Amino acid sequence: MEQVFKLISFNTEIGLKVLFTLAFLIVLWLLRRVANAFIRESIRDRYNGRIWFWAGQGLNLVTAVLLILGLLEIWFDNPNRLATAIGLVTAGVAFALQKLITAIAGYFVILRSNIFSVGDRITMGGVRGDVIALGFIHTKIMEMGQPVSFQDTTSPSWVKSRQFTGRVVSITNDKIFDQPVYNYTQDFPYLWEEISVPISYTADRDRAEQILLECAERHTESINQMSQESLKVMRDRYFLHSHDLTPKVYYRITNNWLEMTVRFVVREHGIRDLKDAVSRDILKAFDVAGIRIATTTYNVVGFPPLQIENSFSNPKENSQH
Repeated sequence: MEQVFKLISFNTEIGLKVLFTLAFLIVLWLLRRVANAFIRESIRDRYNGRIWFWAGQGLNLVTAVLLILGLLEIWFDNPNRLATAIGLVTAGVAFALQKLITAIAGYFVILRSNIFSVGDRITMGGVRGDVIALGFIHTKIMEMGQPVSFQDTTSPSWVKSRQFTGRVVSITNDKIFDQPVYNYTQDFPYLWEEISVPISYTADRDRAEQILLECAERHTESINQMSQESLKVMRDRYFLHSHDLTPKVYYRITNNWLEMTVRFVVREHGIRDLKDAVSRDILKAFDVAGIRIATTTYNVVGFPPLQIENSFSNPKENSQH
């Protein structure tokens, strides 16, 4: 009889804890919805998307902490049982969910070390694009295309330039521990770009160089002024040598032509449009100056002597046939 009462008491205790758990989850869910709506109304309309994003991340962390503490308080009111349960659960989870734990650890490293933020243009796990979402386990990236020379054969892209493909790629956060993360916008939101033009050795090299510089400066003058201040911040924060941000032309001698490369600074977005505008101006100016783009040519310098032998068959043999 005593065992029956203990069983009934045990079942009653478990039932109450289940009810308390359901009530706690509903209350926590409602509180999160209210807090999320408050943040959306008070922050999103007044500031940029990044502040809204980090406010949402903070809300997720607070919700996760409250959930864990609430469940521990309901189910493990005895400190001895709590310590034993925590030890067993920790050991089991650490063994069975290694990748998941590493991904969650990567999430906190990203937040703490400021490796990247939402809106940054990065390359992570072999995928290049803009970060559109950051979660406990995955980072979502709006993928960009790449030039053919830089494409990975495992996941080729049909867009042959740095423009969006439309694919959203989810990458686990543990990749930051195994592979480098390239950030194109953090601290210095500018990049150096190049346009190479081959010309013949008989062309007017000085005029061609002048055209390349004029076209690049015309489209990057405002960018050069803005990038000077960002570069000064970089030099103050890091051990960085001074760099010349004005366009410059470099020569490279090849077997077929003289390759002239103009190097200039661009913003992290709109690179293809800017290079397209510069290239169109270069072609127009080359046409006016009479400078032609060089192409591969082959010179035939001679032929070996040829011997042609005509052999005539015997007429008598032909008549026999």
